[in-house]
Amino acid sequence: QVQLVESGGGLVQAGGSLRLSCAASGRIFSVNGMGWYRQCPGKQRESVATITKSGTANYADYVRGRFTISRDNAKNTVYLQMNSLKPEDTAVYYCNADIRQLIDIRQLNYWGQGTQVTVSS
Repeated sequence: QVQLVESGGGLVQAGGSLRLSCAASGRIFSVNGMGWYRQCPGKQRESVATITKSGTANYADYVRGRFTISRDNAKNTVYLQMNSLKPEDTAVYYCNADIRQLIDIRQLNYWGQGTQVTVSS
């Protein structure tokens, strides 16, 4: 069974920083694309940033220049460094990854359980 476990959320004042981590565990053969999504109160889940296995990153316009996504392939872990946080960044942040297991040739998409980020004004 594959799991994505997020950590690093919390409460921060506007202008502050947080770093989210997400580690994939289980009988993993390979982890390909990874990313962070968020669901703001009363809104649909939206993409924040994605990163390929080779390290190519893409960002949503509303976080570009403030957030940085990175990954450690040896640890099957993806990070999101969030700087200059704004109250509108308040959301539940979810990790996402495309993973092949040792026992299944198919590439499946997995979600973490989410971590709350609250930015106070």
